[in-house]
Amino acid sequence: MAYPFVPESETIARHFLSALRRSHILETPYRRWTLTDVFPESLCTAILVLPIAPPVLGDTDGTRDTYNKSRAFFTPELRADFPACAALSEALQRPDVARQFGETLQFDPNGTFLRIEYIQDLDGAWLEPHRDVPEKIFSLVLYLCTGPHAVDWGTDIYDDDKKWVGRSKAEFNTAAIFKAGHNTWHGFDKRPIVGVRRLMEVNYVRSWRDREQLVYPDKPITTT
Repeated sequence: MAYPFVPESETIARHFLSALRRSHILETPYRRWTLTDVFPESLCTAILVLPIAPPVLGDTDGTRDTYNKSRAFFTPELRADFPACAALSEALQRPDVARQFGETLQFDPNGTFLRIEYIQDLDGAWLEPHRDVPEKIFSLVLYLCTGPHAVDWGTDIYDDDKKWVGRSKAEFNTAAIFKAGHNTWHGFDKRPIVGVRRLMEVNYVRSWRDREQLVYPDKPITTT
């Protein structure tokens, strides 16, 4: 039997839609949606065993753009090589998933593009408080962290003065979603990472300059 088992994209989509419809809304300091049991566990396992080594960057400068060449995006090449990447990409590109994103987050997904990044942070990684660019319509951060300290590896939340006000719990197979906005300050305060902090970021984006980061560079999202 082939290992790891990868569910069909329809199964992944159905599972995710259930999680999105059950999402819990937090309003402070800005609107966020929290999800549990986001994807089938077998898909999460298939992602965790992808033969993609964590980039060894040492102490970083608090941004990710500086290290673009070391980042792992779900590209057409990655989809062709790994069934897990292909199945998840197909699921999140589906019109029914796009419609539910639009209904839940209150935006029109038509004409956007899917962007997925697999992130593996090592000790020394951190992100300065920042807001997403408006071209990034929303960010879904899926936590795939494991180990005794992993629950403390969630995204840090700040107010308009960049003052720390809270932190997402990085429990396995949970996620947080927020839309780009003037007050959506977030980051990752530097703290020990024992092992690897694994997560995925899913975005729908518009007018994206770095086309090589897109899952389907020539295939926009549609709800029909």
